[in-house]
Formats: sequence, C-alpha cells, structure tokens
Amino acid sequence: MTPDSPTGGNRFSHTVCGMEIWINPACSKCRSAISLLDAEGAEYTVRRYLDDVPSEDEIRAVLDRLHLEPWDITRTQETAAKELGLKDWPREEGSRERWIAALAEYPKLIQRPIITADDGTALVARSEEAVREALAHNKG
Repeated sequence: MTPDSPTGGNRFSHTVCGMEIWINPACSKCRSAISLLDAEGAEYTVRRYLDDVPSEDEIRAVLDRLHLEPWDITRTQETAAKELGLKDWPREEGSRERWIAALAEYPKLIQRPIITADDGTALVARSEEAVREALAHNKG
C-alpha cells in the first residue's frame, strides 16, 4: 500500500489528526465500537490492521500511548500464538522486542479494537465504557 491509499501508510510516523481505530471487520467487539462511534457522530479513521499491518515502530508507538507492554495486547489463544509458544515467552523488558516483532509478523495476535485519540492516548476498546473513554479523550 502507498501512504496515499485510503488505508495505507505509516500513520504513526506522522502527526495524526483525529481518532483512529484499528479493527478486524470480522470481530464483533470492533463492529460494536464502530457502531458506538457512529452513533456519537465521532470523526475517525478506520485501519484494518490485518490488511494494513502496523510496523514494529507503529506498534511501539501505540504501546507507549496505551502504557502497556506487547504481551498485554497479545491474543494468546490465537493459533499463531500457540504455534510460537508465546505462553512460555518471558514477559520482561529483555523480551519486549521479540514480542513486538511477533505482533508485526502476525498482526492477528494484536488485541482489538485499539482506538487512538487526539490527546495522545490510546485504549483497547473492548467495552462500551472504553469506547466512551476514548471519545472523551478525543474531545479536547
């Protein structure tokens, strides 16, 4: 994809104006988050992160905004996680880059949806409350 494409580019290497939501359209929690954003009249950009895979740098940037570690946003029940043996990987600073590399290589492992807001915050928005919190952060 090119940076000019509707879904493409390395958005987190640029200043992002507005909210962005990382989704998998097949995910019911993602669809619920989108429905709530639409109902609230929010302006946002959808990133289908399985098609527009985040780079390791983008994952690091989102982790910083989330104030989480990569293992905190990893879907450990996915087939790829089991094949990689993620449950046995150390959850410590020395292993952080290995986890980030796995998320970049296997984006299906990334928890969803993730919403980034104008104020620099981000949330894993798996509940209505989390989506509403993201909206509150975006109203600056």
